Amino acid sequence: MQDRNRPYPESWDRVADVRVFRTNAKEWDKLITWRADMRKRGWKLLKVTSDDSELVAVFGRTKTDLHPSGG
Repeated sequence: MQDRNRPYPESWDRVADVRVFRTNAKEWDKLITWRADMRKRGWKLLKVTSDDSELVAVFGRTKTDLHPSGG
């Protein structure tokens, strides 16, 4: 089972910069705003999970996107 603080595979940290957004499940429409804002900055929505009380969205961009010159 995944760690609640890291709702994605640990291996993602080696290849991408990852951001996790959380809100209560009743405010799921925030995901639309988050996705638009993050997409403008080059981030991709990688995973969304929810339960009765919480929505979790995981965004990421590859480390090569962050450092295109390799540095």
